Amino acid sequence: MPTRRHFVTGLAAAALLLPAAVDAAPARPPLTVFAAASLTDALQVVAKAYTARTGQPVRFSFESSGTAARQIAAGARADLFVSADSRWMDDLAGRNLLAARRDLLGGRLALVARAGSNIRLRLQPGAPLATALGPDGRLAVGDPRSVPAGRYAQAALTRLGLWSTVEQRLAPAQDVRAALAYVARGAAPLGIVYESDAYADRAVRLVSLFPAASHPPIVYPVAVLRGASAGASDFYRFLSSGPARAIFARYRFRPLG
Repeated sequence: MPTRRHFVTGLAAAALLLPAAVDAAPARPPLTVFAAASLTDALQVVAKAYTARTGQPVRFSFESSGTAARQIAAGARADLFVSADSRWMDDLAGRNLLAARRDLLGGRLALVARAGSNIRLRLQPGAPLATALGPDGRLAVGDPRSVPAGRYAQAALTRLGLWSTVEQRLAPAQDVRAALAYVARGAAPLGIVYESDAYADRAVRLVSLFPAASHPPIVYPVAVLRGASAGASDFYRFLSSGPARAIFARYRFRPLG
Protein backbone atom coordinates (compact mmCIF):
# COMPACT_ATOMS: atom_id res chain seq x y z
CA MET A 1 0.00 0.00 0.00
CA PRO A 2 1.47 3.43 -0.93
CA THR A 3 2.68 5.48 2.03
CA ARG A 4 2.53 9.24 2.47
CA ARG A 5 6.28 9.34 1.69
CA HIS A 6 5.69 7.58 -1.67
CA PHE A 7 2.87 10.02 -2.46
CA VAL A 8 5.03 13.08 -1.74
CA THR A 9 7.91 11.62 -3.74
CA GLY A 10 5.57 11.11 -6.72
CA LEU A 11 4.39 14.72 -6.54
CA ALA A 12 7.98 15.94 -6.48
CA ALA A 13 8.84 13.88 -9.53
CA ALA A 14 5.82 15.24 -11.37
CA ALA A 15 6.79 18.78 -10.44
CA LEU A 16 10.23 18.22 -11.94
CA LEU A 17 8.65 17.18 -15.23
CA LEU A 18 6.15 20.05 -15.35
CA PRO A 19 8.46 22.88 -16.54
CA ALA A 20 9.65 20.81 -19.50
CA ALA A 21 6.06 20.15 -20.54
CA VAL A 22 5.13 23.80 -20.22
CA ASP A 23 8.20 25.04 -22.10
CA ALA A 24 7.97 22.55 -24.97
CA ALA A 25 6.80 24.31 -28.14
CA PRO A 26 3.79 22.67 -29.80
CA ALA A 27 4.61 20.84 -33.01
CA ARG A 28 3.81 22.94 -36.09
CA PRO A 29 1.41 21.22 -38.50
CA PRO A 30 2.86 20.33 -41.89
CA LEU A 31 2.36 22.63 -44.85
CA THR A 32 0.89 21.21 -48.05
CA VAL A 33 2.34 22.52 -51.31
CA PHE A 34 1.06 21.71 -54.79
CA ALA A 35 3.87 22.23 -57.30
CA ALA A 36 4.90 21.67 -60.90
CA ALA A 37 6.59 18.31 -61.48
CA SER A 38 9.75 19.99 -62.79
CA LEU A 39 10.39 21.36 -59.28
CA THR A 40 10.42 17.94 -57.61
CA ASP A 41 14.11 17.75 -56.75
CA ALA A 42 14.85 21.39 -55.96
CA LEU A 43 11.77 22.06 -53.83
CA GLN A 44 12.33 19.00 -51.67
CA VAL A 45 15.84 20.19 -50.84
CA VAL A 46 14.56 23.70 -50.11
CA ALA A 47 11.87 22.25 -47.85
CA LYS A 48 14.44 20.26 -45.86
CA ALA A 49 16.39 23.45 -45.25
CA TYR A 50 13.21 25.24 -44.14
CA THR A 51 12.20 22.40 -41.79
CA ALA A 52 15.67 22.33 -40.26
CA ARG A 53 15.32 26.04 -39.43
CA THR A 54 11.71 26.12 -38.26
CA GLY A 55 10.71 22.58 -37.30
CA GLN A 56 7.69 22.76 -39.61
CA PRO A 57 7.41 19.88 -42.11
CA VAL A 58 6.43 20.48 -45.73
CA ARG A 59 4.71 17.87 -47.86
CA PHE A 60 4.25 18.07 -51.62
CA SER A 61 2.00 17.01 -54.43
CA PHE A 62 4.04 17.18 -57.65
CA GLU A 63 2.26 16.97 -61.00
CA SER A 64 1.49 19.08 -64.05
CA SER A 65 0.56 22.66 -63.22
CA GLY A 66 -2.79 22.21 -64.96
CA THR A 67 -3.70 19.15 -62.91
CA ALA A 68 -2.67 20.86 -59.67
CA ALA A 69 -4.58 24.05 -60.48
CA ARG A 70 -7.74 22.12 -61.35
CA GLN A 71 -7.51 20.19 -58.09
CA ILE A 72 -7.15 23.42 -56.09
CA ALA A 73 -10.08 24.98 -57.95
CA ALA A 74 -12.14 21.89 -57.11
CA GLY A 75 -11.44 22.33 -53.39
CA ALA A 76 -8.29 20.30 -52.73
CA ARG A 77 -6.64 21.38 -49.48
CA ALA A 78 -3.31 23.14 -50.04
CA ASP A 79 -1.38 26.02 -48.49
CA LEU A 80 0.80 27.10 -51.44
CA PHE A 81 0.92 26.53 -55.18
CA VAL A 82 4.00 26.80 -57.42
CA SER A 83 3.16 26.72 -61.12
CA ALA A 84 5.39 26.31 -64.16
CA ASP A 85 3.61 29.16 -65.94
CA SER A 86 1.35 32.12 -65.22
CA ARG A 87 -1.71 30.81 -67.06
CA TRP A 88 -2.81 28.39 -64.36
CA MET A 89 -1.97 30.83 -61.59
CA ASP A 90 -4.05 33.48 -63.37
CA ASP A 91 -6.93 31.01 -63.46
CA LEU A 92 -6.84 30.60 -59.67
CA ALA A 93 -6.47 34.35 -59.20
CA GLY A 94 -9.64 34.82 -61.25
CA ARG A 95 -11.42 32.52 -58.81
CA ASN A 96 -10.21 34.67 -55.87
CA LEU A 97 -8.22 31.76 -54.40
CA LEU A 98 -4.87 33.54 -53.91
CA ALA A 99 -3.83 35.47 -50.80
CA ALA A 100 -0.36 36.48 -52.06
CA ARG A 101 1.57 35.91 -55.30
CA ARG A 102 4.89 36.69 -56.95
CA ASP A 103 7.18 35.36 -59.69
CA LEU A 104 9.74 33.03 -58.11
CA LEU A 105 11.92 31.41 -60.80
CA GLY A 106 12.84 31.47 -64.45
CA GLY A 107 14.05 28.60 -66.63
CA ARG A 108 15.15 27.42 -70.08
CA LEU A 109 13.63 24.92 -72.51
CA ALA A 110 15.84 22.03 -73.59
CA LEU A 111 16.04 19.14 -76.04
CA VAL A 112 17.32 15.93 -74.44
CA ALA A 113 18.37 12.49 -75.61
CA ARG A 114 19.26 9.29 -73.81
CA ALA A 115 22.74 9.41 -72.30
CA GLY A 116 24.19 6.86 -74.72
CA SER A 117 22.72 8.48 -77.82
CA ASN A 118 24.97 10.03 -80.45
CA ILE A 119 22.32 12.50 -81.68
CA ARG A 120 23.71 15.97 -82.33
CA LEU A 121 21.39 18.80 -83.27
CA ARG A 122 21.44 22.58 -83.07
CA LEU A 123 17.99 24.07 -82.55
CA GLN A 124 17.48 26.73 -85.21
CA PRO A 125 15.03 27.40 -88.05
CA GLY A 126 14.95 24.43 -90.40
CA ALA A 127 16.85 22.08 -88.06
CA PRO A 128 16.40 18.39 -89.09
CA LEU A 129 14.51 17.42 -85.93
CA ALA A 130 12.23 14.90 -87.64
CA THR A 131 15.25 13.21 -89.23
CA ALA A 132 16.98 13.00 -85.85
CA LEU A 133 13.99 11.06 -84.49
CA GLY A 134 14.65 8.28 -86.99
CA PRO A 135 12.01 6.52 -89.09
CA ASP A 136 9.79 5.46 -86.18
CA GLY A 137 10.90 7.57 -83.21
CA ARG A 138 8.61 9.95 -81.36
CA LEU A 139 9.26 13.24 -79.61
CA ALA A 140 8.41 13.17 -75.91
CA VAL A 141 6.69 16.35 -74.69
CA GLY A 142 4.31 17.38 -71.96
CA ASP A 143 0.79 17.38 -73.34
CA PRO A 144 0.38 20.92 -74.78
CA ARG A 145 -3.28 20.97 -73.72
CA SER A 146 -2.46 21.03 -70.01
CA VAL A 147 1.31 20.96 -69.40
CA PRO A 148 3.21 24.28 -69.54
CA ALA A 149 6.37 22.61 -70.88
CA GLY A 150 4.30 21.22 -73.73
CA ARG A 151 2.91 24.65 -74.57
CA TYR A 152 6.39 26.17 -74.49
CA ALA A 153 7.58 23.34 -76.75
CA GLN A 154 4.79 23.91 -79.26
CA ALA A 155 5.47 27.64 -79.30
CA ALA A 156 9.21 27.14 -79.80
CA LEU A 157 8.83 24.53 -82.54
CA THR A 158 6.29 26.71 -84.33
CA ARG A 159 8.61 29.72 -84.17
CA LEU A 160 11.47 27.64 -85.59
CA GLY A 161 9.28 26.24 -88.38
CA LEU A 162 9.53 22.68 -87.03
CA TRP A 163 6.10 22.03 -85.53
CA SER A 164 4.52 20.74 -88.76
CA THR A 165 7.38 18.26 -89.21
CA VAL A 166 6.85 16.56 -85.83
CA GLU A 167 3.24 17.32 -84.86
CA GLN A 168 2.13 13.80 -85.83
CA ARG A 169 5.10 12.19 -84.10
CA LEU A 170 4.61 13.35 -80.53
CA ALA A 171 4.59 11.19 -77.41
CA PRO A 172 2.48 13.44 -75.15
CA ALA A 173 3.02 12.97 -71.41
CA GLN A 174 0.98 13.87 -68.34
CA ASP A 175 3.76 16.13 -67.05
CA VAL A 176 7.32 17.13 -67.93
CA ARG A 177 8.90 14.47 -65.70
CA ALA A 178 6.92 11.78 -67.49
CA ALA A 179 8.29 13.12 -70.80
CA LEU A 180 11.79 12.94 -69.31
CA ALA A 181 11.16 9.34 -68.26
CA TYR A 182 10.16 8.39 -71.82
CA VAL A 183 13.61 9.44 -72.99
CA ALA A 184 15.45 7.94 -70.01
CA ARG A 185 13.81 4.55 -70.63
CA GLY A 186 14.46 4.66 -74.38
CA ALA A 187 10.76 4.89 -75.27
CA ALA A 188 11.48 8.11 -77.22
CA PRO A 189 14.82 9.11 -78.79
CA LEU A 190 14.31 12.81 -78.00
CA GLY A 191 12.26 14.87 -75.59
CA ILE A 192 11.59 18.50 -74.79
CA VAL A 193 11.86 19.37 -71.10
CA TYR A 194 13.28 22.16 -68.97
CA GLU A 195 17.01 22.65 -68.57
CA SER A 196 16.62 21.73 -64.90
CA ASP A 197 15.10 18.37 -65.90
CA ALA A 198 17.99 17.69 -68.24
CA TYR A 199 20.31 17.61 -65.23
CA ALA A 200 17.92 15.73 -62.95
CA ASP A 201 18.41 12.28 -64.50
CA ARG A 202 21.79 10.83 -65.43
CA ALA A 203 20.08 8.58 -67.96
CA VAL A 204 19.60 11.59 -70.26
CA ARG A 205 21.87 14.29 -71.66
CA LEU A 206 21.33 17.80 -72.93
CA VAL A 207 21.37 18.02 -76.72
CA SER A 208 20.56 21.70 -77.14
CA LEU A 209 18.86 24.63 -75.47
CA PHE A 210 16.07 26.38 -77.36
CA PRO A 211 16.71 30.01 -78.25
CA ALA A 212 15.14 32.11 -75.51
CA ALA A 213 13.27 34.20 -78.09
CA SER A 214 11.58 31.14 -79.59
CA HIS A 215 8.97 30.85 -76.83
CA PRO A 216 7.34 32.97 -74.09
CA PRO A 217 9.55 33.49 -71.01
CA ILE A 218 9.46 30.51 -68.67
CA VAL A 219 8.33 31.85 -65.31
CA TYR A 220 7.37 29.96 -62.16
CA PRO A 221 4.95 31.97 -59.98
CA VAL A 222 4.31 31.00 -56.35
CA ALA A 223 1.21 31.84 -54.31
CA VAL A 224 -0.14 31.48 -50.80
CA LEU A 225 -3.69 30.18 -51.09
CA ARG A 226 -6.62 31.64 -49.20
CA GLY A 227 -7.25 29.87 -45.90
CA ALA A 228 -3.64 28.66 -45.73
CA SER A 229 -2.26 27.17 -42.52
CA ALA A 230 -0.05 29.09 -40.10
CA GLY A 231 3.49 29.16 -41.43
CA ALA A 232 2.51 29.34 -45.10
CA SER A 233 3.66 32.95 -45.34
CA ASP A 234 6.95 32.01 -43.65
CA PHE A 235 7.67 29.34 -46.25
CA TYR A 236 6.56 31.72 -49.02
CA ARG A 237 9.20 34.21 -47.86
CA PHE A 238 11.82 31.50 -47.34
CA LEU A 239 11.51 30.49 -51.00
CA SER A 240 13.18 33.80 -51.92
CA SER A 241 15.80 33.71 -49.19
CA GLY A 242 19.52 33.41 -49.86
CA PRO A 243 19.73 29.70 -48.95
CA ALA A 244 16.73 28.84 -51.14
CA ARG A 245 18.03 30.87 -54.08
CA ALA A 246 21.35 29.05 -53.90
CA ILE A 247 19.59 25.68 -54.00
CA PHE A 248 17.42 26.67 -56.96
CA ALA A 249 20.47 27.93 -58.87
CA ARG A 250 22.23 24.63 -58.22
CA TYR A 251 19.31 22.85 -59.88
CA ARG A 252 19.54 25.11 -62.97
CA PHE A 253 16.69 27.46 -62.14
CA ARG A 254 17.08 31.23 -62.32
CA PRO A 255 15.83 32.93 -59.11
CA LEU A 256 13.80 36.07 -59.84
CA GLY A 257 13.42 39.23 -57.78
